[in-house]
Amino acid sequence: MKPKVLIVVESDPRTSGRPAEAIRVAAGIGTWKKAEVLLYLRGPAILSLAEYSDEWIDEDNFSRYLPILKEWGRPVYVQTGASELELLEEPLTSFEEVSDAQWASLAAQSTYVLRF
Repeated sequence: MKPKVLIVVESDPRTSGRPAEAIRVAAGIGTWKKAEVLLYLRGPAILSLAEYSDEWIDEDNFSRYLPILKEWGRPVYVQTGASELELLEEPLTSFEEVSDAQWASLAAQSTYVLRF
């Protein structure tokens, strides 16, 4: 059974390079196909899925690596009810809203949890 890696991102892509780096890392680890990679975005990190990311820090990572995540056929998980969801017009990839309890369950079932 493959290890499960949950990458949790809470940083704001408008002010931090951490979301771009987290997405790059997720795509890199997942490409090996030696681990199941799950990406979970909370709060302002949800803006990482916005179609227009030209003003985000390290914006090329979003357009380069989010399509790789999309190819896996699994959604990016996002925080249910986050106000940033209203700001997404055309997200770059599909997403699924999960509650805090579901997020805790994902973390408990994961072999590794990385926070950005």
